[in-house]
Amino acid sequence: MAVPFSIGKILDSATRVDGTVFGMQLEHFCVAFLAILAGGACASCGQMALLKIIGERIITKLRSSLYKHTYVQSAEFFDTHRVGDLLSRLGNDTTMVGRSITDNLSDGLRSLAFATTGMGMMTYISYKLVGVLALAFPPLAAGAFLYGRAVRDLSRRIQTNLGTLTRIAEERLGNVRTSQTFTGERQEVRRYNHQTREIFNLAKREAVISAAFFSTSSFLGNATFLALLYVGNSMVRSGSITVGDLTTFVMYTGVAGGSLFGLSAAYSDLMKGMGAASRLFELQDHHPTISPTKGMAVESARGTIQFHDVGFAYPTRPSTPAFDGLSLKIGPGSNVAIVAPSGAGKSTVASLLMRFYALGRGAITINGHDISKMNARQWRRRIGLVGQEPVLFSGSIAENVAYGKTEATKSKIWEALRLANCHFVHDFPNGVDTLVGARGAQLSGGQKQRIAIARALLKDPDILILDEATSALDVESEKLVNQALEPLRRGQSTIITITHRLSTIPRSDTIICLGADGRVAQTGTYHQLMADKEGVFAKLVKQQMSER
Repeated sequence: MAVPFSIGKILDSATRVDGTVFGMQLEHFCVAFLAILAGGACASCGQMALLKIIGERIITKLRSSLYKHTYVQSAEFFDTHRVGDLLSRLGNDTTMVGRSITDNLSDGLRSLAFATTGMGMMTYISYKLVGVLALAFPPLAAGAFLYGRAVRDLSRRIQTNLGTLTRIAEERLGNVRTSQTFTGERQEVRRYNHQTREIFNLAKREAVISAAFFSTSSFLGNATFLALLYVGNSMVRSGSITVGDLTTFVMYTGVAGGSLFGLSAAYSDLMKGMGAASRLFELQDHHPTISPTKGMAVESARGTIQFHDVGFAYPTRPSTPAFDGLSLKIGPGSNVAIVAPSGAGKSTVASLLMRFYALGRGAITINGHDISKMNARQWRRRIGLVGQEPVLFSGSIAENVAYGKTEATKSKIWEALRLANCHFVHDFPNGVDTLVGARGAQLSGGQKQRIAIARALLKDPDILILDEATSALDVESEKLVNQALEPLRRGQSTIITITHRLSTIPRSDTIICLGADGRVAQTGTYHQLMADKEGVFAKLVKQQMSER
C-alpha cells in the first residue's frame, strides 16, 4: 500500500532542487524500498502457505466429522438419502465450504483492508476527488447485495443437482451388468446426460448473472475513473493539487477499485460456499432416531424374545404398515423358523430385532427387558446376521471374516471358514489373504454367502439371524452349513431362520408362520402345522411344491 504514495513522492522529487525523497537520496531510497518489498513478498509467501494448510485441515476435519455423523444415522436416514448425494456432500460441498472459509474469506479481508486503506489515503490527499468516487457506491452496493443472494440460491441448486448426478453414476455404474443384460446402456446415458444438462442450465444462469454484475461494475468503475481524471485535471491546472499527488491518488484509486472488485468476487464465492454449507448443516443437524451409544449396558442377549403388539411402518411408506399388532415369542436357545407369504414382513422382523428402526408402537423384550432401552451398539454385538444378499468389503477374505472382531487370530478365522464350508479358500494361492474385490466381485454368489456365514459364526453370537442366508447355496452346501450350525443349536444360542426353502424349515424346533396381514397366523412344529391342511403354512408348502 506504500507503493503509490512512494511513487508520488518520487515524481514530486523531480521538481525539487535537492532531488531527495523523505530526506534520502533517490538511489538510497530505492534500495531501502526494494528491501521493504522483498520483506513483504516473504510475508505474503508465508501467509499463502499457512492459509492453504489451514484450509486443507478444515476440509479434512469437516469431512471426518460429517462422515462420522453420517455413519451413526439410523436405517431410515439411508432409506431417504441416496449414497451418491451423501458422497457429493462429503466431497464437493466440503471442498467448497473449506475454500470459502480460507481462500475466499482471506482474499475478501485482504481486499477490504486494501480498499479501506486506499480510501483513507485518498481522503488524506483530496476530499473533493473522493466525493466524485462516492457517487458510484450506492448502485454498486445494491447490485452486490442482489447478486450475492441470487448466486447463493443458484449454488445450492447446483450442489443439489451435483449430488443427484453422483447418485446416478454411483447406482448405475455399480449395476452396469444389469444394464448390459437388459440393453439399457443408452437409457442410462440419456439419464446421466439429462442431469448434466440440468446442471449446465443452472451454471449458465449463474454465468449470465455474474457477467452482468461484473461488467456493470466494471463500466461504473471506468466511468467514475474518467470523471476522476476530468476533475483532477482541472485541479492540477488551478494548482489545488500537484501532479505527484494526483498520480498517487489515481494509483490508490486503482488499488481501491481492484480491491472492491476482488471483494465482490470473494463475496460471490462466499455466497456459493454458503449454499454448499446449508446442505452440510442440513446433514449435521440430522440426529439418529436410535442412538447407537445410549442406553443400558448389555451383558447377554440370551433369553426369551417377545414381540408385544408391535406396530411398524417403514418411514418411506408411513401409510402402509408392515405390522399392526404383531405378537410372538421365541424361547431361549431355540431354533425358530419364520415363514410367510411374500411381502408379509419376514425380513422386517430381523430389522426390528437388530434395532435398525424404531417401533411405531408396542415393544420387543429380552427376558422382559425392553431392547429399546438398551445400548444399541452393545446389543448388536450380541447378534449375528446373515442376509439374503451378502455384503463384502474391498479387502482380503480374512478382513471380511474378522470384520467387527479385528482381534481374531488366523486360526480362529480358518475355523470359522471351515464351519461355514468355505473349503474353496484353500484353492486360492493366497488363502485367507486373497482379495475379494469391490463388493466381493471376485467371488461367486455362493462363495460370498458362505464367507458372510463364517463372519457371523466367528462372532459366536447369542442370537443368530439367518435371513434367507442359504438361498444362494446348492443343496449339498446348504446341508454342510446346517451341519456347521449344529454346535450353536446344541448350545445356548438362539437361531432365527427366515426362509422359504422347504429343506431348511423342518430342521427348526418351532415354526412361526405370519399371515398376509403381518400377524402370527400359526405356531408349532413342522408336523403340527402340516397336519392342518387348511392352515396358512400348509398352503404355502403346497404352493411351493406346485411351483417346482
